[in-house]
Amino acid sequence: VQLQASGGGLVQAGGSLRLSCAISGRTLSSFYMGWFRQAPGKEREFVAAITFSGGGTAYADSVKGRFTISRDTAKNTMALQMNLMKPEDTAVYYCAAKDSRLGSWKNGHWGQGTLVTISS
Repeated sequence: VQLQASGGGLVQAGGSLRLSCAISGRTLSSFYMGWFRQAPGKEREFVAAITFSGGGTAYADSVKGRFTISRDTAKNTMALQMNLMKPEDTAVYYCAAKDSRLGSWKNGHWGQGTLVTISS
């Protein structure tokens, strides 16, 4: 299984970005999917997750109301729409997949990160 994240870049505060994660090797619908981020000097933190069916989502409090996670099973991709971005959203963003909702993300599949930089 391989995950490929893309869509990072430099955006001004208040702007938007859309990240995408392409999955190969297995169908997306067999995974519980998520986005994480790691800011410079900080630990990796949870951002958002979406269930197998796409019917359930979860968000970190820091992004709730601004970010939206979604999945496209036909294209086998997952997206993170980020609006009203803040300088504190600056980080390397990672997409991840795990086989069950209760399983550990650490034991799941991870893509390489994509850098998001928000200028004030």
